[in-house]
Amino acid sequence: MDLISQVEKEYLKEEVLDFSPGDTVKVHFRVVEGNRERIQIFEGAVIKIKGSGLGKCFTVRRVSYGIGVERTFPVHSPKIEKITVARKGKVRRSKLYYLRKLKGKAARIKGAKY
Repeated sequence: MDLISQVEKEYLKEEVLDFSPGDTVKVHFRVVEGNRERIQIFEGAVIKIKGSGLGKCFTVRRVSYGIGVERTFPVHSPKIEKITVARKGKVRRSKLYYLRKLKGKAARIKGAKY
């Protein structure tokens, strides 16, 4: 166990933004197209966070042209340039799968009071 944790420690990011399910985040993701590389921003609500350590992942959901799109990102991936929180959300559960069934104004998440 100690050997595995030592190897994982090399790949862990030092600066990991603290966000939770319900928050609206912007994920700056590095995309390779042919021989070019560019940053693509994926903005949406965090519906799930799972795992810990190097295997920690989060799923972001957004509606694009009337179709719900979900994408799962590893937190410590070298392809993620940065993560910024656009809006904090106030939810009462950790997995927000019920948002998949909702449409329009019903799918909004209340904002948290600071």
